[in-house]
Amino acid sequence: MTLTHGLGQDDLVAYDDVLASYDPVMGLEVHVELGTATKMFCGCATAFGAEPNTQVCPVCLGLPGALPVVNEVAVESAIRIGLALHCSVMPWSRFARKNYFYPDMPKNFQTSQYDEPIVHDGHLDVELDDGTTFRVEIERAHMEEDTGKSLHIGGATGRIHGADYSLVDYNRAGIPLVEIVTKPIRGAGERAPEVARAFVTQLRDLLKALDVSDVKMEQGSMRADVNVSLRPKAAAGEDQDAVPLGTRTETKNVNSFRSVERAVRYEMMRHAAVLSRGERILQETRHWHEDTGLTTSGRPKSDADDYRYFPEPDLVPVAPSEELVERLRGTLPEPPAQRRRRLQTEWGYSDLEMRDVLNAGAVELIEATVAAGATPAGARKWWMGEPSRRANAEAQDVVTYAAAVGVTPAHIAELEGLVTSGRLNDQLARQVLDGVLAGEGTSTAVADARGLQLVQDSGALEAAVDEVIAANPDVADKIRDGKVQAAGALIGQVMKATKGQADAGKARALILERLGQG
Repeated sequence: MTLTHGLGQDDLVAYDDVLASYDPVMGLEVHVELGTATKMFCGCATAFGAEPNTQVCPVCLGLPGALPVVNEVAVESAIRIGLALHCSVMPWSRFARKNYFYPDMPKNFQTSQYDEPIVHDGHLDVELDDGTTFRVEIERAHMEEDTGKSLHIGGATGRIHGADYSLVDYNRAGIPLVEIVTKPIRGAGERAPEVARAFVTQLRDLLKALDVSDVKMEQGSMRADVNVSLRPKAAAGEDQDAVPLGTRTETKNVNSFRSVERAVRYEMMRHAAVLSRGERILQETRHWHEDTGLTTSGRPKSDADDYRYFPEPDLVPVAPSEELVERLRGTLPEPPAQRRRRLQTEWGYSDLEMRDVLNAGAVELIEATVAAGATPAGARKWWMGEPSRRANAEAQDVVTYAAAVGVTPAHIAELEGLVTSGRLNDQLARQVLDGVLAGEGTSTAVADARGLQLVQDSGALEAAVDEVIAANPDVADKIRDGKVQAAGALIGQVMKATKGQADAGKARALILERLGQG
């Protein structure tokens, strides 16, 4: 008997017990839609969200007699990705036909690269949560075209089983893709899920820095397939690498960093549960379910022979010159990890502060806010406060949230300027930020519209202090007796009386002066 269904959490082997008996081995395949203006082999537009089947032509629909032409920008993007991953660029590569029938493949084959990819043998050093580095070896990165998108109508799961009918949108068919394939990732042990998440996260950062893709995982422009297998722990004195690899499963189209980590962990525990029952792992694709944290069976995994690859007869080989490769090498940006270390030094952030900024996805926002005139400390304080909290509540990164509500680095820099100029204190600034996040305008416009400004009239502040002292004689006596910490209670009363618009420092100085402690 073979278990192919998803196991509930209660049916799994505990994670520590998995590690006691097995060595996990992973492989990651990351599909990246390139940000070109046109498709891989035709001139159709690539804009996301267009009306279904409005961005198609005879070439991407695979109609008889239509001939493809390779997108030059896509080829250059693939080479730049390879160079950034320390890969070797092939002086000669070619496309092949990967044959299979599926409704979202209008040609019944996918134009891809098989045994002759454009780049091969590289690596990406990923930094883990504790600052250590783990090297992930890259086997290859190859060019191909994306498929169309099926929509299954009816049923409870949104999948074909149980649906009343299906629709297919071919707008995505032919979008340029680069697939980045790792070599088997060994030696991660208990940190395998963390390594997988860190790899996909930092690969996304690299691709974004290269400006080859918008890498929006929520829109499917970056998707990860997660391969997991278990092999028994080596016996004492035995080389672990001599132990044969276990049968792998491939969890398809995982589209968030957290889900990559959860999918690896779940599959490790599920594999161990199947093996502990004396059953075998079926080599198959699996579906990840974000809501339950489970995977379920998809289809048996095909081997390369099943796809009947053969060279694409309608396309000439890709043969980039050494001059082109070197020109593209010269366009590579500062590596993201190196850039992060430089910015951390320039901004004076602690490791914990920088890690929080990275986890929130706020590096670019803070950099732009500093460039707009804010201090690094101020930029971090305001972005990592309410905007980050609201982004987390909506399961977004802060960049996506900021774009959605229209708050910009200029807004935050202006907000800090209002504080440093003395017009606002932190309490009032938070009210202004609420207005900015609500779409009420710039920081100054919100402060003006809401009438928010620290009390500048010394007479008004003195009157408020005198009233509070008179209304709280017991507290006043304590301060006169030298218990100056009691002034906090009176400061709070002054702030309440002035609706938060008093300068707390000036109020404190006045209170102590009035009570003989100044």
